[in-house]
Amino acid sequence: MIRALTGYSTRHPWRVITAWLVLGVALIALTPTLIARVTQHQAGDFLPSGYDSAAALRIAEQQFGVNPDATTVTMLVARADGRALGAADEERVEAEAAKLAQRRVVMPRGDDDMPRFLVPDHSQTPRIAPAMTAPDRGFELLSVQLTGNPSAKGVQDVYRTFRDAARTQFAEAGMRTGFTGGLADRVDTADANETAAKVGSALVTVFIILLNVLVFRSVLAALLPLLAVAVIGGVAAGAVAGAATLTGQKLDAGTPDLINVVLLGIGIDYLLFLLFRFREHLRDRPEQSAREVAGQVTARVGTAITSAALTIVAAFATLGLATFGQFRSLGPAIAIAVLVMLLGSLTLMPALLAAAGRKMFWPSKSLRDTPREGRAARLGAPVTRRPLMMVAASVALLGALAAGLVGIRMDYGRGDSGDPTPAVATAAEISRTLPAGASDPTSVFVTAKDGGALTTDRLDGLARGLAQVKGVGQVAKTVLNEDHRAARIDLYLTADPQSQQARDLASGPVRDAVARNTPSGTTAHVGGTAAIFADIATAVDHDLKIVFPVAAALIALILLLLLRSLLAPVLLMLSVGLGFAATLGAATLLFQHTLGNPGVNFTLPLVLFLFVVALGTDYNILITDRVREEMRRPGPARAAVARAVRHTTPAIATAGLVLAGSFATLATSPGNEQVAFAMALGIMLSALVLSLVLVPALAALLGRALWWPVRPRHSVRTDHSGHGSRYAAGDREQVADSGVLKG
Repeated sequence: MIRALTGYSTRHPWRVITAWLVLGVALIALTPTLIARVTQHQAGDFLPSGYDSAAALRIAEQQFGVNPDATTVTMLVARADGRALGAADEERVEAEAAKLAQRRVVMPRGDDDMPRFLVPDHSQTPRIAPAMTAPDRGFELLSVQLTGNPSAKGVQDVYRTFRDAARTQFAEAGMRTGFTGGLADRVDTADANETAAKVGSALVTVFIILLNVLVFRSVLAALLPLLAVAVIGGVAAGAVAGAATLTGQKLDAGTPDLINVVLLGIGIDYLLFLLFRFREHLRDRPEQSAREVAGQVTARVGTAITSAALTIVAAFATLGLATFGQFRSLGPAIAIAVLVMLLGSLTLMPALLAAAGRKMFWPSKSLRDTPREGRAARLGAPVTRRPLMMVAASVALLGALAAGLVGIRMDYGRGDSGDPTPAVATAAEISRTLPAGASDPTSVFVTAKDGGALTTDRLDGLARGLAQVKGVGQVAKTVLNEDHRAARIDLYLTADPQSQQARDLASGPVRDAVARNTPSGTTAHVGGTAAIFADIATAVDHDLKIVFPVAAALIALILLLLLRSLLAPVLLMLSVGLGFAATLGAATLLFQHTLGNPGVNFTLPLVLFLFVVALGTDYNILITDRVREEMRRPGPARAAVARAVRHTTPAIATAGLVLAGSFATLATSPGNEQVAFAMALGIMLSALVLSLVLVPALAALLGRALWWPVRPRHSVRTDHSGHGSRYAAGDREQVADSGVLKG
């Protein structure tokens, strides 16, 4: 199958390139609309129905008409002169709010020149309702409800238009305004970081191009990976959105960005592996046509790329066992995207090599040069001469970083977005006179078991019991729905709803008080941000205990099948496990212990485990497979390890730097700083420490016993073109004729 795909692509390159370009352009245009339909932003919607806060969400939607796609912004209105609001001021606020509630907010046309019919239209009329007035009458709060995913650019643009209109309108009435809430904070952060995001993304792109230019000394070889991956990535994103649409699966708002980064990294890695081997073969066989060489190279490396991609797919398949929907939807999405990238690597990339031929490396003259040993040989020398010292140094470094795991905590907030935004300042102003949870209450929903009607008098005991809970700053009046079959009691906690203190309060004392004071014949459920994240914490803890061992077992099985050894897979799994612990420990040291964040992002351990272990294993496969290949040659095992390090260092180092650079682009998205740092560091540790130092040093210590119970035998392999390995002719020829290159 692999040879059929690569063979057809190299024989008919322009057909394949044209097909991918047409498909890529079409899906890149349609994907934004498809993605907008399959993403959701309410974290509670990803919880299994059995959780208390999930039941509260269902009651809110079914009995109180709460729109699950709605996002709420709290608007503060105060006199511009700082004086207390009078009766006339409150009437003016009500009148101006009524005007805004009748005005449709039209989404401004973007500057991306996309056809209007391809851009989802988020134009809407906001729902505005009074919330509360400060005890000192210093301000009044209004609740503004907009529909749509707050991460969608169109929704953010609608909010900006509404915000600016509200500021102008209230300013003309002698009032000042402030805005807070998730959407407001997200937009303020994005606006504050817009320049940094563009500059950071441009710098990473330039870094990848310059790195490839330095490695291949060719502009075409530098630009081709980015162009190819962009086309394949567009098709992959469309495939993910289409699959989600057909299956009814909802994606987390951050999934598309994560997929783009993953595809950029692994796609460029795969093409780099092809380019390195293509250049080696062109050097060794100048008499062959470039198209014939492209067919041979892609058939060999295609097997390795397939193994690498399936390792990632298998790892993420374990997320199907998760109970938390955000994880469960991420697994299939990543798997589909990686499979599309695999298809592109076996078709589009071989076609590009066949079409470009030797011009791929123009104007470099490296095809006529014999490569020098350089830094790669100097790295292999100490690894094989002093393997025990290198193992000890590697373990000491990784162990020191892993020590940061002591005292690790999970953070379920939105993450540190840098300097305080106007939204944060508004929230601080509100909290000075009202409970911190005034703009984001914890709600208790009550229904009658027999479906009968409820009265406020019947629920007075529950309200009084909740008011006595330490940490509940205020209890609002009980609100009944239209048919009086459900009731809502809003609690304004004194703690920030996104804090650990609020989560502990909602899941502990508040739920205990509900259990004690709920009238007989009724059921009650606690909802709201604090309760939702408390339940998410429980779900995540449960999922980590399942996904971690299953993913590790699957990866170990793949290693066992690929390496045909019992000892080697064990050592590789131990090394990547240590690398994972070191990476997560380093992130904890930096963000929790040094910068003072509440903890590390709750999704970081799982995503980091899957990516660092799966992708790091690819690099380990590359070095161990080359070690086995070299050990088939006569001579000492340590000499074989030195040759393996020398030949694989350029590919591993370049691929690791490119992949780390692509993950670093996540840092330009506010709130993703932890993921960007940890992923980039994890890949660098996997490539430069594990694959090029620790694993080769262990191989040098154990020698051919590494492959127990089947040790490699001395042999001379013959490639598919009929050329022998020519071991005696030198290492350069062996590079060209060696076995499968793992990616």
